[in-house]
Amino acid sequence: MRSYARIFKAISDETRLQIMALIFRHGEVCVCEVEEVLGITQSKASRHLRYLRDAGVLIDRRDGVTIYYGVPATQTPEVSAILMLLRGLLSSASLPDAAPVLVQLRAVRANGDAARLPTVTGHHLN
Repeated sequence: MRSYARIFKAISDETRLQIMALIFRHGEVCVCEVEEVLGITQSKASRHLRYLRDAGVLIDRRDGVTIYYGVPATQTPEVSAILMLLRGLLSSASLPDAAPVLVQLRAVRANGDAARLPTVTGHHLN
């Protein structure tokens, strides 16, 4: 029961549900992408991503100074069942398409222009 409670607490926040929808639709994301797409601060994005990671619904990987978060390939039965249900529920959620924002952010980062990352587009999910 404890593992279920931990997972449900982690996904009981609207911002964390938006993060999960973003990851389900676009694959792994970094903190700066969550920050820009959701229109939240870097510290808030990091805190929510860590909370989801600590609950076991996300994993992280480091690439240089950037940390990416995504759904774990190997999951406990509890996490697997809940993520399958959550993916289905969030697939019909009304969210704007973040793909153009992510493409732009990733292009800026690939070109090494990190100074532009925090305010590339001003696009936000509702």
